[in-house]
This record gives sequence, C-alpha cells and structure tokens, in this order.
Amino acid sequence: MLLEVRGLEVRYGGIRAVKGIDLEVAAGELVCLIGANGAGKSSTLKAICRLIPSSSQKMDYSGESISRARVHELPRRGLVMVPEGRGIFPQLTVHENLAMGAYARGGGDPAAQYVTFPRLKERRHQIAGTLSGGEQQMLAIARALMSEPKLLLLDEPSMGLAPLMVAKIFEIVRDIAARGVTILLVEQNALLALQAAHRAYVMESGEITLSGDSKKLLADPKVREAYLGEARSA
Repeated sequence: MLLEVRGLEVRYGGIRAVKGIDLEVAAGELVCLIGANGAGKSSTLKAICRLIPSSSQKMDYSGESISRARVHELPRRGLVMVPEGRGIFPQLTVHENLAMGAYARGGGDPAAQYVTFPRLKERRHQIAGTLSGGEQQMLAIARALMSEPKLLLLDEPSMGLAPLMVAKIFEIVRDIAARGVTILLVEQNALLALQAAHRAYVMESGEITLSGDSKKLLADPKVREAYLGEARSA
C-alpha cells in the first residue's frame, strides 16, 4: 500500500474537523474523496502533507511512517500536493514556476510538461499571475509533476473554473493517472470525480461514511441524492 492512514484526527481548537478516519491508496490508483463543504476533505490532505497539526494511529507512505515528517521532506520522497487555490508564484513567469517545482528533487523537464500542457508552452514567458484561472490550475499541476511524484494529492482542481475548463482539467488528471502516477483527489464535483476514480471515499462531518468501488458508489441512491442532485424515488 503506497499510503495507509489509520485514526487520523485534526482539531481546530475544540472542533474536531477530522474524526479518526482510515483511508488507503494503492500504487497506481486514482482515489477520490468527496463530500460537502466543511466535511474535512482539505484538512485530511493537509494533514497527510504535514501542513497542519494532526494525530493518527498510523500514517505510512511507501512503507515508512510520515507522522513526524517535516513538510519539506515529503516532496523529496515523491509525495506532492497541488493545494486548493493553486498556490502558484504570481510574480514569476510560467517557466520559472516550473523550475521551482523541480527544486525539491533536483530534476524535472519543462519540455515534458509543455507536451502535456501546450498552452503553458505558448505562455512560458508570461507572468503567472496574469494567466486565466484554468491556465493557473494547469500550471499548478505541471509544477507538481516537475518533481516526478509517486503520489499526487489534488485539492479541488476544478474549483472556480468554467465547465469547458473543468472537463479539460479532468482529462489531464485521467491522463496523469494512466501514466502510473498515483493520485488522491479531493473534489466537490462528485460526478466527474467518481467517473475518473478507481475507488472513492465519502466524507461527512469529519467522518468517512461510505467507501468502495467508485462506479458502485456512483450508482448508490444515497450518493446520487446527496451529491448528484437526484431525488430518491418513493
């Protein structure tokens, strides 16, 4: 198992945002975590990446505990996150942003990213802050890929994007997964997430309430009613 988490808890003061959840991701899988706003999805990813304090019974990546790892150590070990809100360097050019992505592991090839993201190649000398929202999301993903991740954590990659760009982003996500990069995806667009993923977890109020094969969850009446806007038949 590439990622194995047991009993993960995240607290903000007296509030338990994540309530002792278990999840796992096998090498080569695309696993999604869906749920409403405030369910604890982003907190889960941040805790895995050691960006926020958390406690757990077990948090293993690639067979080793990361429960006490430092944030900067994880990209060097192949665990990379694309945060909600993209987190690009707005004053740097596209090319400079990509170069920053390679810094942690001392590698990466911008030319390979320009093949995957031809729009970024066209704009490689453009200041990143002047890109459209969709282009900035492409840049955030491409920058993460520069470190050649084994496990890529994506936090709400479709947020705030137009429908055509959302479709393009998910096409890119599926392509990355097809190349063998393991992905843990947090996404509010439950339909697209479940269609793209192998397995899924449903999170409500800090707890995992459903999990399993994504196609089976896509057909589950509870999931369809709660997250796909379908009324349950009488």
